[in-house]
Amino acid sequence: MKKSEDPRQLGQTKQERQLRGDSERIEEHYGKSKMTAKERLERLLDPESFVELEPLAVHQCTDFGMDTRKIPGDGVVVGYGTIESRLVYVFAHDFTAFGGSVGEIFAKKVCRVIDMAIKSGTPIIGLIDSAGVRVQEGLSSLAGCGEISFRSMAASGVVPQILAVMGPCAGGVAHSAAIADFLLMVEGNSCLFATSPGVIRSTMGQDISAETLGGALVHSQSSGVAHLLVKDDAECLRQVRKLLSYIPSNNLEEPPRSRLNDGPDRTDAMLDNVIPENQNQHYDMKQVIFSVVDDHDFFEIHSLWAQNIVVGLARLYGGTVGIVGNQPEVLEGMIDIYASAKAARFIRFCDAFNIPLVTFVDTPGFLPDKNQEHEGIVRHASKLLYAYSEATVPKITLITRKAYGMAYVVMCSKHVRSDINYAWPTAEIAVMGPEGAVETIFGRELAEAENRESRKSELTVEYKKRFCNPTIAAEKGYIDDVIIPHETRPKIIRALQALSSKREGRPPKKHGNIPL
Repeated sequence: MKKSEDPRQLGQTKQERQLRGDSERIEEHYGKSKMTAKERLERLLDPESFVELEPLAVHQCTDFGMDTRKIPGDGVVVGYGTIESRLVYVFAHDFTAFGGSVGEIFAKKVCRVIDMAIKSGTPIIGLIDSAGVRVQEGLSSLAGCGEISFRSMAASGVVPQILAVMGPCAGGVAHSAAIADFLLMVEGNSCLFATSPGVIRSTMGQDISAETLGGALVHSQSSGVAHLLVKDDAECLRQVRKLLSYIPSNNLEEPPRSRLNDGPDRTDAMLDNVIPENQNQHYDMKQVIFSVVDDHDFFEIHSLWAQNIVVGLARLYGGTVGIVGNQPEVLEGMIDIYASAKAARFIRFCDAFNIPLVTFVDTPGFLPDKNQEHEGIVRHASKLLYAYSEATVPKITLITRKAYGMAYVVMCSKHVRSDINYAWPTAEIAVMGPEGAVETIFGRELAEAENRESRKSELTVEYKKRFCNPTIAAEKGYIDDVIIPHETRPKIIRALQALSSKREGRPPKKHGNIPL
């Protein structure tokens, strides 16, 4: 919402607003260019589609003078409505009533709509603006947070959960928010933390602002808690609507299809020259992705975090796909702890909701670093390996350039049950890079050679000819075809069509034990 846009123009009278909270709090809200809870829902949902549930519910607390402070709704607006005619269940915290804090009745209202969403196979959208648990209600408020968290877990993988932090999000509210499939944060107005700055100050003696501790940029860039960073309330709600357009309503449905504006046989000659002649030179994998997907429209997730890998949603021939790609522009596309976690969670989301996966590979391996080893790169990389191996949706992989060592295996190779694997002629699929391989194989010979560098160069050229090309992998059946780059889009679309009825089972079990 632009600074000049007054939320009061959305059609709610002052009397109607006061039914939702303290009038001074509402004016403070507008002063921060924030909408009220009801206004946010009106902007999010199709016009006149919202049906509110339990609007007159109030807390039952009688301690600390709360018996004289009762506001209809008890700090949260819940109900259902439609987005592009699709049913969704919603809840929106009302910061103008008790700071949007979670009390017993508040929690029961939120739990009810989550339960209804699970039963009806309907997405859940939550708009968070809460100071945390309601201290005046004691253990009842804490129990309420636990009940909400349990239901968020129960809904995970059953119906999509999209939450937007549009103000503070503290304590128990933050923990349940992190379970959501997608979390949006508004720059400048939202903050999220398990422990507030005040508690940190009193217990640890550290003076830190809410923005520095858990602001939108912190969680979008450093922690990876936030999936999307938006500039204001209005953009946040637009992005929620767009995100929902890619995903099905539940785990039993196929993703929605869009009207096709981009031909399936479209080619792009730019791709024939996107790989630099110097194999160590960088290029932008997003250029490849934009070229291939419908209408060059790629909805990137976690764009500021772990930028050495790219994930997001797009469409191919009108159908939703999940995109994962190494990014040579950052760390040469090497895989580190954060890239592994980022991609693994996205892959598991796509698999849970029947979204095919398309993977673009260009990685020289895992980031060689002492801190990475000490912090558990092996364990974290195994999350990525586990996620791809576990996924049963159609999986298509394209190797554009480097695919070395176990990074080749992990990035959705045939060996972890990818369905169709392509490579460009520029692909190098090998145990390791040519220079490292020559040092390993011919180390003793090179140590004794008088013209060491010249001999090493000769051996490297020979190694590249023999091993660093996709032909060997294709001969072994690890690559289905070596394709001309400009044909990438039609090739992937045809592969998706061939896999549209794919059904793949796994051995029965309660659940696996992913290396968290």
